[in-house]
Amino acid sequence: MSAVKRIFNNDWDIVLKDTIAQPFFDKLMLDVAKEYESFTCYPPKDQIFNAFSLTDYRNTLVLIIGQDPYHNPLQAMGLAFSVNKGVKLPPSLENIYKELRDDLGVNRLDDGDLTDWANSGVLLLNAILTVRENQPLSHANIGWQEFTDRVIEVLNNKIDPMIFVLWGSFAKSKKKLITNSKHFIIENVHPSPLSAYRGFFGSKPFSKINAFLSLTGRKKINF
Repeated sequence: MSAVKRIFNNDWDIVLKDTIAQPFFDKLMLDVAKEYESFTCYPPKDQIFNAFSLTDYRNTLVLIIGQDPYHNPLQAMGLAFSVNKGVKLPPSLENIYKELRDDLGVNRLDDGDLTDWANSGVLLLNAILTVRENQPLSHANIGWQEFTDRVIEVLNNKIDPMIFVLWGSFAKSKKKLITNSKHFIIENVHPSPLSAYRGFFGSKPFSKINAFLSLTGRKKINF
């Protein structure tokens, strides 16, 4: 029996054992390494799998799907929509916070670091985990989505019901991977300034998440 690769240092190593043993994953890791050697890329190399390190498989209650990391300096830190402490809030995160205030009365002020959400069971997963500086979607075709689609599939296979949050057309394209009827899907337009006023504002996703968690006997997320 082959040894389990220690990439995430938690139960994801077991759950994704067959996936990370496949040739495509080895090629993906080689291509990512080459990109980081040849270009400035984000997030920092040691934070690429931050979402998995902070939110293990067993304790994942909510999946929020992003597209790819922020591509400006100092922003990306391995969690979808999140930025490092002290960094100006990107417009989409500003709108998420506005809806959070309107929905639950929670005011997170200027801190865009969502690590506390991750530690509470919210897997903040970008479908593409890396990007070149100032080049959005530059790593869209190197194999990340084959990997993250598999992540969505193994979450879909969970026995305990969980919530999948699909904001925007890209995230909604992953809905076909969520076939288990016990799970709860929240889908809406993206929180970006281009679309937030077309239904994101007023959608109350955070209270819906906590209502479903209460209904299924789990602890609410402290957003």
